[in-house]
Amino acid sequence: MTHAGDSRRWMFGLLGVLAVALFCLDIMLGSVAIPFKEVFRIVTTGESENRAWLFIIEKIRLPKALTAVLAGCGLSVSGLQMQTLFRNPLAGPSELGITAGAGLGVAAVMLAGGSSASMYAISQLGISGSWLIIGMASLGSGLVLSLILLIAGRVRDNVILLIVGVMIGTITLSIISIWQYFSQPEQLQEYIMWTFGSLGGVTGYHLYVLSGVVTAGLMLAFASSKSLNALLLGENYARSMGLTVGRTRLVIMLSTSLLTGSITAFCGPIGFVGIAIPHIARPLFKTSNHRVLIPATCLAGTVLLLLCDIIAQLPGSQTVIPINVVTSLLGAPVVIWIIIRRNNIRSAFS
Repeated sequence: MTHAGDSRRWMFGLLGVLAVALFCLDIMLGSVAIPFKEVFRIVTTGESENRAWLFIIEKIRLPKALTAVLAGCGLSVSGLQMQTLFRNPLAGPSELGITAGAGLGVAAVMLAGGSSASMYAISQLGISGSWLIIGMASLGSGLVLSLILLIAGRVRDNVILLIVGVMIGTITLSIISIWQYFSQPEQLQEYIMWTFGSLGGVTGYHLYVLSGVVTAGLMLAFASSKSLNALLLGENYARSMGLTVGRTRLVIMLSTSLLTGSITAFCGPIGFVGIAIPHIARPLFKTSNHRVLIPATCLAGTVLLLLCDIIAQLPGSQTVIPINVVTSLLGAPVVIWIIIRRNNIRSAFS
């Protein structure tokens, strides 16, 4: 057993314990104080003499904590795949306009469908409404990613490609703004609330659908780990090793579209997680091997989003602030510190 192997096992164990502790705290803390004994009883037996506490834990806090786990895993792995595919440390679902593409898909459902396509009306459609909004969001993110990859075939400079991604994201947001301008005030209000980002709106069959789609996206990412390792060395070298680059790109695109599209559809746009977590996971685990990095980013993303959700609830108060604000305020300084501390951040992509 090597020293590096021991160190990684310790780190996996530490992050695992931290994730479980934050998951429990996320369920316990909120505007209504519930004793730990009752929380444990409800989670383990599904019973409580206090019906209000039972409802709060089962229908609100537990689904929200599970959504934080799914979103943390999905967005982190999406960012890792984008950074490897484009060999660019600044690539991520938000930075490349992929989240904006998913937002365009959601806008197409909520703003173009009139009052019959409000979030409430969509939720009344049951599981078919969930698939409709996930399908449109994944289609939007997939279209933006396809366009960036098409341009990537003609542009070799990673910085230029990143600028192209930012511009495509800006164009997408402009289209959404035009749509908003001509929309009814009640539709606009719902869409703006969605853009703030929230983990609290995913319950019942929405959670089952989100779990299934995120699991499928993560399995595709795990299956591509060997190909992602080869792409780190450059496409020409990967081809010389027998890798079918075109097919690998399609699998990575499908995985990223499913992960980003489904999470954005139900939770709104959540920035920072996709770009930051891979940069936190690499130095912690001291490796570029995706067989280690993919589960590592899942754990680190889970820890971060659970922590952000706890802070967003402002424990002890009746106020909940948007999750997107917390992820940016908490995470951006960490990324700046890591980048300044590691001047050779590009070395992980060469």
